[in-house]
Amino acid sequence: MDIRQELNKAEGFKHIGLLAKQVVEGFIAGMHKSPFHGFSSEFAEHKIYNRGESTRHIDWKLFAKTDKLYTKRYDDETNLRCHIILDNSSSMHYPEMTQFSISKLNKIAFSALAAAALMQMLKKQRDAVGLSIYSDAYNFYAQEKGSERHHQMLLNALSETVIKKPLNKHTETYTYLHEIAEKIHRRSMIFLFTDMFQTAEDDVKLFEALRHLKYNKHEVVLFHVFDKEKEFAFNFDNTPKRFIDVETGEFINLYANTVKENYVKKVEAYFSALKLKCAQYKIKYVEADINNTFNHILTTYMVERQKFI
Repeated sequence: MDIRQELNKAEGFKHIGLLAKQVVEGFIAGMHKSPFHGFSSEFAEHKIYNRGESTRHIDWKLFAKTDKLYTKRYDDETNLRCHIILDNSSSMHYPEMTQFSISKLNKIAFSALAAAALMQMLKKQRDAVGLSIYSDAYNFYAQEKGSERHHQMLLNALSETVIKKPLNKHTETYTYLHEIAEKIHRRSMIFLFTDMFQTAEDDVKLFEALRHLKYNKHEVVLFHVFDKEKEFAFNFDNTPKRFIDVETGEFINLYANTVKENYVKKVEAYFSALKLKCAQYKIKYVEADINNTFNHILTTYMVERQKFI
């Protein structure tokens, strides 16, 4: 990677806050054609009316437009707390991203921008948000706060995480999830971005840690971040290739077609097992394909927020 390419990537993510605003604005504009159209551009100030509540704060103008009941939210209402967790192991920096393009992000860039977009929506709701970033060490931690200075500090941490690629950084996710769980004392929404690449032996420990995060009635959403085209479907052209484990440096030379069928079967079985385990532990599992838009991430947040409050 030459210096010019590195600067291009750095320049792109130096403005992650602006990128996040664009993502959120595009999502809100698209809501006019979705089941959430009733929120309109002022969605942050409304919530769904629940039977039995006072009708005093119903927005009747919005009801006339949508035929659905929403109540107005006020600044003095109790806001939620949210903690975002980001896996920064070497595997999250796949595929190689030498130049910045919002339509072609690697896993860590996709996760960081998704996290920044969630933070933007949480900021509009005046909610408190915290952030944890880990690899083979606990790289960054900030407890839940709602100030503008705090928001900018978190954006800077996300930007630096994308720009600085770790070399051969593996992770024991469960170790840091236990530590994070011990730090979050008040009931919170927890969003975890990870590609879930660990050894089979670590799976049991991982789900024990996820159960720990559920302690104190936290709501946990697992965003399983991966490149569906390559890491799931294994769609590579059938020419000799060297596949390198970015966390250990080990490699194997082969033709993709010789292993594709067995690879896809193994991955499908693994993904199915993950979904079943998450359902068993009442953890919201969400596929986060880096080739898609962020709409699924933000829609998940809105649905889960309605349940949480």
